[in-house]
Amino acid sequence: MKRALLVATLFVALLSNKAEAQQVSFKTEFIGNSGYWFLPNGDKPKERIGDGTGSSIIYQGAFNMPLSSKMNENNRPTVWGVGLSGAYASLNNKNFEDEMVSKIMNIQAGIFHLRPLNDRWSMRASVGVGVFTPSANLSKIRFKNVLGSAGVIFIRHLKPNLAIGGGLAVNSSLGYPMLFPAVYLNWKREGNFDLKAELIDGLDISATYGFNKQVKLALAFEMNGQMALLEKDGRDKIFSHQYIVTGLRPEVKLGKTGLSMSAMVGLNLYRPAAYSDRTLKGMFAGNNDYYFAVSPYASVGLKMGF
Repeated sequence: MKRALLVATLFVALLSNKAEAQQVSFKTEFIGNSGYWFLPNGDKPKERIGDGTGSSIIYQGAFNMPLSSKMNENNRPTVWGVGLSGAYASLNNKNFEDEMVSKIMNIQAGIFHLRPLNDRWSMRASVGVGVFTPSANLSKIRFKNVLGSAGVIFIRHLKPNLAIGGGLAVNSSLGYPMLFPAVYLNWKREGNFDLKAELIDGLDISATYGFNKQVKLALAFEMNGQMALLEKDGRDKIFSHQYIVTGLRPEVKLGKTGLSMSAMVGLNLYRPAAYSDRTLKGMFAGNNDYYFAVSPYASVGLKMGF
């Protein structure tokens, strides 16, 4: 099931891009060393898998640019734009009897569209293509590493600070088109403490205190991941790498340049990393619940808005 959630999340990231402004962002994440475990179905206790341990460093970047934008009488935008994102994960795995993926490269590009439908509803749609490989060597990219995607989300604006939505995303992760549900959530509460919950580009839940207009400190909870499409033992496989982290996240705006810097120090709570068959049965199988245990986590990022 986790594999299906990851595949859906990767493609929903494109169709749910924050499209209203041109933006460039970069982020580096470090996940500390921990043991490798298996979580059986039912009430059986978790099992340690040999002496296997692993840590990870992830580099991520994203760029989105509106090609055209206009506001309506309700101050809601109609936008056409393009988006590009990439991630490179280096997995430092040790003492595994079975071969583990050590590098993952994901690159996605797409066209997105946002428009209001009426006073209460908006629509976000996208079409794109992605490359998901177990190597950073561009010469090794093959057609089986390339996935197409498209999707649409209908968003209900319940309040000025609350919008929820749902729709469908389709991609070719199994070698043929398959539909996944897509969910959208954007809620903010501003005051002495700002509260935010977003399911837009991954999951981001935070409680933030602003010391002034330039400096903020948040207690944050995030979920993200990468995947690689490959062949193993003569069969097409998906290797997925996810992580759920929490910690303190300071953010500093650097003057009026539009540049801001953030960091996060805390814990990786749960980091599934495993192979599954590139089939419908394989994606929802219950025998691929392998994960790395709790470990230290740190990240630093830059964001520039134009």
